[in-house]
Formats: sequence, structure tokens, C-alpha cells
Amino acid sequence: MSYDRAITVFSPDGHLFQVEYAMEAVRRGSTAVGVRGKDCVVLAVERRALAKLQDPRTIRKIVSVDERSVLAFAGLTADARVLINKTRTEAQSYRLTCEDAPSVEYLARYIARTQQRYTQRGGVRPFGIATLLAGFSEEGKPVLYQTDPAGTHSEWKAQVIGGRNAKSLREFLEKNWEEGLEEEKAMRIGVQALLEVVDSGAKNMEICVVRPGGAKTIMEEKDVDAIVKEIEAEAEEGKTKSSSAE
Repeated sequence: MSYDRAITVFSPDGHLFQVEYAMEAVRRGSTAVGVRGKDCVVLAVERRALAKLQDPRTIRKIVSVDERSVLAFAGLTADARVLINKTRTEAQSYRLTCEDAPSVEYLARYIARTQQRYTQRGGVRPFGIATLLAGFSEEGKPVLYQTDPAGTHSEWKAQVIGGRNAKSLREFLEKNWEEGLEEEKAMRIGVQALLEVVDSGAKNMEICVVRPGGAKTIMEEKDVDAIVKEIEAEAEEGKTKSSSAE
């Protein structure tokens, strides 16, 4: 029997193949990195090469969900658009009912619940995206959540989704992340992680800094390029020192 044909049928060894294929779609997507700092969250996304005549403003991997929440995704862009619109509608509905903005955790739970619902019924397929949701808690602390196509959500200090090198980038984050990162250091770590997968430097990166209150700032390409050049200069200096020591 082909267990991968129906979304609702488990294989004998306990796998839901359609969900695993959705996770593979995420791995084939562009890389997104989230780094939580002392008073900010940095989202860094790989921007794939655009066609010469394409308007880059129409291709966004980092979007606002609500005034307090910003989302980055990896995977199928069309699936992301549908899920983001559902989440924005839920955020507005929450505001109308509760007369307050929904927390980042509430929105992460809602996204995960929606993704899980699409793994349990016939006639649908899982969303082929993973998300990183950044913002600030009610206590004013920066928070970073991740959701995946299976419908699980979890909070992270730093995380990477999408791309074939996610495991090695996660190891890089584990080595370099520390409690109470300043904004500049958090940005640097995000850019440094992306440099492992991006060939043409700042041109193929999108960096967003989420500050208290959920204020979203997309960094200018020249500012990202300055960080890239600084990192490359330090790497070159390190190589020179090691070669001279030998």
C-alpha cells in the first residue's frame, strides 16, 4: 500500500509521509535566521536571485502580522501568503473581541493550530512552510517562536529554518549566541550565519530588526553591506595571522 497517497493514513512505522514531504519543501526553501537580543529580535532571510526585470519589492520573506508581531518564513511562498492572511484576520478578530493586541505566543499557537489542522483531514494538504515569529511579550521582553508543517510551535533564543545547511547553521548559533546580546551583535550573528549560504553578500539578504513595541525596521542594503565587509575583513585577517604563525 502507498502510505504517502493519503494525508490521514499512518505508515506501519508511525510516519505521516505528506507531512514529511512538506518539511522537505521547507528544506528546499531559502534560509531564515532569527536571533533574540537583549532588547530586540533580528530576522535575517536569504533572498534568492531575482529575474532582471522583476520588482524586488513584490518578493517579501519578512512581513508584519500585527502591530506587535513580525513573521519570516521558509518554504512555499503561495502557502505562506494564505497562512499569513489567515493569521492577520485572526489578529484583527482578537482585537475586536478583546480590545487588545494578541500576544506573539497567541499568534504562534494559532499558526501551529492551523498547520496541524491541515494534517488531520482528507481533501487537504499540509502547508509547505515553517515560520519564525518575532515580537515582544506583555512584560516587554523580546520573544522568538517557530512553527513547522506538523503544527508544533516552540520558543527559541536563536533558530534557523529552511535551506540544506540548517543543521550546521544551528550549531553556529549555539556557539555564538549568548544571553543579553546587544542589537549590533545580534545583527552581526544573523548576517554571519547567512553568509554561510549566500554567495553575493548583502545583495541577497534581507535583515529586519524588531524593537520594543513591535516596531519593524528593514535595514538598508548599504548598512548590511558594511557589516558583511567587516566580517569578511576579520576573516581575512584571521587567515593572514594563522598563515604567518605557520
